[in-house]
Amino acid sequence: MMRIGYYAHHHGSGHCRQADKLAALLPNDARAQLTVFTSLDIDSYRFTAIDEQQIVRLNAEDERPDDILAGRAGEYWQPASLHYSPVGNSDIQKRSHQILDTIFQRKIDLMIIDVSVEVAMLCRAASIPYLYVRLPGIRDDAPHIGAFAGALALLAPYPKALESAHTSKWVCDKTLYLDFIYYQEAESYTYESFIDILTKLSVDQENSDLKSTNLPSIKAQLIDKSEATIPIVTVIKGYGGHKAIDEKLPELRSLLPNALIVSLGPIDDDKRCYVDIPTEVDDVTPFICHSDYLMMACGLNAVAQAYHYDTPLIVVPDDRPHNEQAVMAEALVAQNKALNWQQFKTLMSVNDGQLESIAQTIHGRNKPHPTTSVDSIEENNSGETNIATPTASQAFMHSTTDYPTTKLWFENWLLPRLNLTPESTIKY
Repeated sequence: MMRIGYYAHHHGSGHCRQADKLAALLPNDARAQLTVFTSLDIDSYRFTAIDEQQIVRLNAEDERPDDILAGRAGEYWQPASLHYSPVGNSDIQKRSHQILDTIFQRKIDLMIIDVSVEVAMLCRAASIPYLYVRLPGIRDDAPHIGAFAGALALLAPYPKALESAHTSKWVCDKTLYLDFIYYQEAESYTYESFIDILTKLSVDQENSDLKSTNLPSIKAQLIDKSEATIPIVTVIKGYGGHKAIDEKLPELRSLLPNALIVSLGPIDDDKRCYVDIPTEVDDVTPFICHSDYLMMACGLNAVAQAYHYDTPLIVVPDDRPHNEQAVMAEALVAQNKALNWQQFKTLMSVNDGQLESIAQTIHGRNKPHPTTSVDSIEENNSGETNIATPTASQAFMHSTTDYPTTKLWFENWLLPRLNLTPESTIKY
């Protein structure tokens, strides 16, 4: 069994959440061998699949006043292979030692880097094998290309159908597409239970100091889904950024003046007046299932949750480096999985906001993604372990438990699944 290390970047909580989801796909004995490296603090994300003792909390990598060179020092002082590399930064020196020393002490066989060109280059220079997580977006700059080339393979935590047309062929050939990563079946919610949730939230709202003039009587006007005349719009936002979608709230209210608008996640104080229920919830599933419209940015975890439901999806990508969310939004629209904001506004004006017209425009939907629980793995009569219909992410994670060394795993499991072969392994 290989010991895995996972570097989770600290911007937002999504990278730690991905590590948590992948960890949950492992059997318990293998899960206990996983180590996660992150500078995100415990209050920003609490892991559920692994214990805190398996988390290495790294020093920050922010610039310091005593740095000899800033992190981005210009053409003649900045290596083309790195995005950010301050010189003389004691915190980065300490975190580099934390990473390398932990890899040595815990005998980590393979690193998964999500994401950092600098950590990738640290591992390559130290001769440590790594896989690099590829996020959506245009990542053809020299540092990314170097990190991609230095990896044993690339991991894409999304379906191949959502790959950007701008991505180089060799990068696609070196990528394992894990689809969207699941580790448990989403809880099933009826429409009635959803209305109960909304009712409680509306009561809490009416009892607060932030009362809304648009708040309808939930039970009276929405209890019968077939006869409900008030559309329910749920806006989902994460903590990685919500400016772009908040800026659309006044226009959304103007387009749907009588709608019940629910905002899940952070919201700017000056935008609260445009929604009926600003709140935070632990499970967004009932809102995804039973809203009439779902409006959201295009962060990877949010898209993964909504992708396989048939609720009409309106995407408002947030401004991110490498056009990460814009490229994901384009792919969702191209796959007829979503409408962009302009398409939504046009349809609203042409069809006078008819729900059926909007839903018909976004076609080709699937039902919630069927998953194979790790607990459903059984042994056949020969004593061998089988998974009837493993997801791509499950097959990948379980493969790391089937080989005693990274070399055997690389040659016998990974390479046969890639469309590239390193020259050193070509047999003449």
